[in-house]
Amino acid sequence: MNADLATVAAADGTIVGIADIEAAAVRLAGIARRTPLLSSEALDAAVGGRLLIKPEPLQRTGSFKFRGAYNTIAQLPPGPVVAYSSGNHAQGVALAARLLGRRATIVMPADAPSIKKSNTERLGARLVLYDRNRDDREAIGREIAERDGAHLVKPYDDPRIMAGQGTVGLEMALDVRTLGIVPDAAIVCCGGGGLIAGTATALSHHFPEIAVWSAEPAGFDDTARSLRSGQREGNIPGATSICDALLAPMPGELTFAVNRPLLAGGLAVDDQAVLLAMREAFLELKVVVEPGGAIALAAALSGAFDCREKTVLVVLSGGNVDPARFIEALDSGR
Repeated sequence: MNADLATVAAADGTIVGIADIEAAAVRLAGIARRTPLLSSEALDAAVGGRLLIKPEPLQRTGSFKFRGAYNTIAQLPPGPVVAYSSGNHAQGVALAARLLGRRATIVMPADAPSIKKSNTERLGARLVLYDRNRDDREAIGREIAERDGAHLVKPYDDPRIMAGQGTVGLEMALDVRTLGIVPDAAIVCCGGGGLIAGTATALSHHFPEIAVWSAEPAGFDDTARSLRSGQREGNIPGATSICDALLAPMPGELTFAVNRPLLAGGLAVDDQAVLLAMREAFLELKVVVEPGGAIALAAALSGAFDCREKTVLVVLSGGNVDPARFIEALDSGR
């Protein structure tokens, strides 16, 4: 852990704690949207249980990533910022930087969805494109940071990012407590592991018996395999998935240290199940969800996780989907 990260570890020595998440919630108050919990009788009937769904496509920039980006940049010394991202972190950093009066440069894969690239530029960031299969985005980001004197805002492996994303779990916990509900489980999408690390920290604080499960694309189930082996495992090169937001090569070093003791296990879901979940989210919840954002719901609807007679929290993490892909999802149930 570098000195910058060490300064933001929780006071009790943990990487991220509930106090960090509560402090992030204060920073984000009135800036990030407090998204609701949604439910659907049709979806409940389909799984034989009760689903309480957190729709982060309604968040600013269309995903949870704004939470962590703002929480992190708000704590940085003055200066420009640089980030690498397939799109949602990019947009979160771009907006947070603009709100906080900073210049932002974003390193993005050339094959990222066009809506994510155009939205990032519209928010005022400068794009640097790279080849996902050939180039090292982290090396590019470090080079830009050194050249421009910019602060590198990592997509997940930073306690400040995890704390900001953890406000998703904190809001869910407070909302279900208000309803008098004790959830049995939660399913959260997982790429590098920042969202689920923060969310599991918050949920486990309020509901110590809750089982939190990661949901990943088939072929990119590195967190699930890492949880089974007890050490970080990489993905096998050559796999493909429509879930562009969840294609991290392996769990983050810090995020896995948080997730390993907190998560009950991992679930893997194929692209067809994801498309069907996108369709159901639109038809039953009236929410537009991107592939990676729908994977937790796909795990519930496909039976990858058995929801029967359980109350399950589900995070829809983002809604930045290209129109052609969304049309494909709407047609998937025909």
